[in-house]
Amino acid sequence: MQFASRLDNVETSAIRELFKLLGKPGIISFAGGFPDSAMFDVEGLKEASQKALSEEPGAALQYGATEGYEPLRSQLSAFMKTKGVDVDPSGLIVTTGSQQALDLLGKTMISPGDKVIVEGPTFLATIQCFRLYGAQLISAPIDANGVKTDELEKLIAEHKPKFVYLIPTFGNPSGAMLTLERRKKVLELAVKYQTLIVEDDPYGDLYFGEAPPPSILALSKDVPGSRELLAHCGSLSKVLSPGLRIGWMIAPAELLAKATMCKQFSDAHTSTFSQATAAQYLKSGRMPGTLAHVREVYGQRAQAMGAALQRELGDAVSFTQPAGGLFFWARLTGANGKLADANELAKRAIEKLVAFVPGAPFFAEKPDVATLRLSFATADIAKIEEGVKRLGQAL
Repeated sequence: MQFASRLDNVETSAIRELFKLLGKPGIISFAGGFPDSAMFDVEGLKEASQKALSEEPGAALQYGATEGYEPLRSQLSAFMKTKGVDVDPSGLIVTTGSQQALDLLGKTMISPGDKVIVEGPTFLATIQCFRLYGAQLISAPIDANGVKTDELEKLIAEHKPKFVYLIPTFGNPSGAMLTLERRKKVLELAVKYQTLIVEDDPYGDLYFGEAPPPSILALSKDVPGSRELLAHCGSLSKVLSPGLRIGWMIAPAELLAKATMCKQFSDAHTSTFSQATAAQYLKSGRMPGTLAHVREVYGQRAQAMGAALQRELGDAVSFTQPAGGLFFWARLTGANGKLADANELAKRAIEKLVAFVPGAPFFAEKPDVATLRLSFATADIAKIEEGVKRLGQAL
C-alpha cells in the first residue's frame, strides 16, 4: 500500500514500544505518564453519571454540539475562574482530551514547512502531532525554571514561528515550573513579535505545597494585547479520569471557530455522556477534595523518589526535585566512570525488572541521550524505593 507522505516524518511512540516489554512478572514501571487509578473518585463519578442519566438522559445520550455540552462549558468556565481566568462559556470548546486540542491546533495553524518553537525537551505526542502536519520544529532550551526566555526571544526573532508551544507548569517530561518573571516575559514576547503562544496545562493543579504562579492565560490581563495571542489547553485527565477524555481549549474567537470546524470532521463532538458526567461532577463540589487528596499522595511519592535517587544513584545522576506534576527529569552524569547513556541503561534496567523512559525521544532537535524520565504516579512508596534500588543496581 502507498500511504500518505505526511507519515514519512513520524514514527510510533517510543513509550508505546516500551510498554510491549512491561509484561514481565514483577516489573516495577516508572515509564507511564498515567495517574494512579486508585486516586479516581469512583463514588463521585458514579453519582455524577447517574445524575446525568436521571436529570437529562436525552441530552447525555444524544448527539451534541461540536463546541461542547453547554452545562459542561459553564462548569469549566467556573472552574477556570477559580484559577484567575475570566472566560465566557462561549470562549472555550470541549475537546476529546487536551491532546485533541493539540491536534486541532496542528490542523488549523500548520502548513507544511511552517516553523513551530517547542521546549527542548517537550511532550512526545506534540512532536509527533506537529510533524504529521509538516511543521519544522525548533527547540528552545529550558532549565529547572522552564523555558529560557532570552533564548526564546532570539529564536522567535530569527525564525518567526507560526506559534510557540509551552508546558509552563510541571512540564512533561521536564517537571519544570516556569517562574512568574518568565511567564510575564513570554506574554511580552507574544505582543512584541505578534506570535501566538500555546499554553498546555494538564498538570497545573497537581502541585505539592505552595501553588505555582498563575497560568500565562491568567496573567494576560496584566499585559495589554496578549490575550488575543494565547491558546490555552486544559484537561481533566490527570486530576479526575483519563477515561472520560475531557479536555478544553480557550483561544481567540477566530481560532476557536476554525478548530470547531475541524473537530466536526474529526469526531462530530466529544462523548456527550462523558461531558454530562464531568459537568455533574464539577457541579457537585467534590473536585477540591479530590485535588487535595491527589496532591498529598503524589507529593509523598515524589519526595520518596527524590530521596531514593540520591541514596541509590548518588552523584551518577542529577535532577531537580519537582514541585508538582507526575515526573522526575534526570540526567546521567557519568561520574566515576558510570554509564551515561540512558538507552543502554533502559535495557539493563528491564533485566533488573524496572522500567523508565529514555529522554532522547522528547527532543525535537539535538537529543540528549543521557536524560531519562521517571514517573512516580502509579507506584507506592515501597515500590518506588525498591524500583530505584534496582535502577541503581542496573547502573
